Amino acid sequence: MKTFESYNPVAIAVYFLSVALIPMFFMSPLILAPSVIGAVTLFSFTVKRNRAKTHLIMLLLLIPVSLINPFYSHRGETVLFLINDTPFTLEALIYGTLSALTVITTLYWFRSFSVIMTEDKLLYVFGRFSPRLALTLSMALRYVALFTQRMRQVEAAQKANGNYKSDGIIDSLRSGARVFNVTVTWALENGIITAASMQARAYGTGKRTSFSLFRFHTRDVILLTSTLALLSVTVAGLALGGAEFTYYPRFTASNRLIPTLLAVIPYIILSLIPSIIEIEERLKWNYFLSEI
Repeated sequence: MKTFESYNPVAIAVYFLSVALIPMFFMSPLILAPSVIGAVTLFSFTVKRNRAKTHLIMLLLLIPVSLINPFYSHRGETVLFLINDTPFTLEALIYGTLSALTVITTLYWFRSFSVIMTEDKLLYVFGRFSPRLALTLSMALRYVALFTQRMRQVEAAQKANGNYKSDGIIDSLRSGARVFNVTVTWALENGIITAASMQARAYGTGKRTSFSLFRFHTRDVILLTSTLALLSVTVAGLALGGAEFTYYPRFTASNRLIPTLLAVIPYIILSLIPSIIEIEERLKWNYFLSEI
């Protein structure tokens, strides 16, 4: 199946950068709505485990972040209720909710990015521009998994030796700190060994060569071109005042119809590109299976 993650890493990286930056710089309900739908749908396709747990964490994060702004900012004409003579306004609640959705959407996009863009893809993308940055990123991502695995091993060894106690909060903190200290020591020592090994193998002294299995195909060019074209039209529409909202003192929408259509319609298509690709491939796969 030629799913979205099978596309060229450069096209995928440009897509994620384009689709995630728009709602970060232009906080508009008409932009956030397709961004949330696209991000959550792609997350459901790419992440196979703990999806319900992630959705729950995002929901629990959404509620308090949304309520921070109305408790901090009391601007707005529509007063919902008073707390110790302090107004809780609808406009502040809307602004806080949209701010929280911006954070949640960005987290969803980059969660899918971390699953799709593996270490070899990051090395392929950044290796051409900055080999040192590519090496640093790939090693950092590798050490995250190794650090977690080694921490579990150290904890199991501590429990086997009877040194890990969890009878109370103090004992649990001490045992956890001991495990963390041992794991950090291992990580630092392993980093020194890796650096010495690379120096012994004369890393960085000659011209760098690379090998990659990734190639640009027609579908990658189409994805990259479509992403840049849709991004350009969306930015142009937003620059002309499309999808613009005023939050204070009253929540009002922009009356510029043409710029709004120029901004919103291309971004809707841009947000749903991975989901369309995934759904299309799954329908083809189910059809071929039914014909067997």
